[in-house]
Amino acid sequence: MAAAFRKAAKAGQREHRERGQPRSRRQLGLLEKKEDYKRRADDYHKKQNVLKALRKKALEKNPDEFYFKMTRVHLQDGVHVIKQPKEEVTQEQLKVMRTQDLKYIEMKRVAEAKKIERMKSELQLLDAQGKRSNKHLFFFDTKKEVQEFDVATHLNTSPELVDRVYNRPTIETLQKETVKGATQPAHLKKLAQQRKHQYSLLKQRIEREKKMFIIAQKIQARKDLLDKTYKVKVKKETINSPPVYKFKFQRKR
Repeated sequence: MAAAFRKAAKAGQREHRERGQPRSRRQLGLLEKKEDYKRRADDYHKKQNVLKALRKKALEKNPDEFYFKMTRVHLQDGVHVIKQPKEEVTQEQLKVMRTQDLKYIEMKRVAEAKKIERMKSELQLLDAQGKRSNKHLFFFDTKKEVQEFDVATHLNTSPELVDRVYNRPTIETLQKETVKGATQPAHLKKLAQQRKHQYSLLKQRIEREKKMFIIAQKIQARKDLLDKTYKVKVKKETINSPPVYKFKFQRKR
């Protein structure tokens, strides 16, 4: 009952306000109130506690203490600066990654892969340079057969066609049918040059498709890093491969 009476009595009391700065001291600025003093005092004590904690930490520091982060941090003008890892990206890859979108890169890569398949089906890579040469083994029972062995006779073809990998007709076929296509040395040389040019274009397209695939993987890796899920780097980024991260498993609702 008494507590309720005191609360009711305080409700009707006059509000006491702190006085302002006297007119004679107006040139000194605003008069500090208790609320202002409280904020200033709290800020002062907070800074003093921080300095006290730092002094204690410096006194109790272990000289043999080591953290792996120390290898990536150095002092610069009294401030700890973390060394940023160097990105393994070429200037060409960086330019494409900044200007193009992932879907565009993937679309161009698929189109390039289709062109490569079409060129492979046309050229068949039968006499491409750098291709591993095939071996044709012949087996005999006696040494006499090995000494008397003749490749053209065994394959039943003309000696001029023995070195061919493809289009090697037999003697019966040559006798029955006429030779179709270019037979002159000049025409054959021109066809060989055209075939070599096609193989060169095919090689360039294969390299371009590989570069686009690497760029698409790096763009996708940067998008995956935007996820806030905890992750650990398993493999560093190189010029020919994107970085590999292992993400913490989270159950999807």
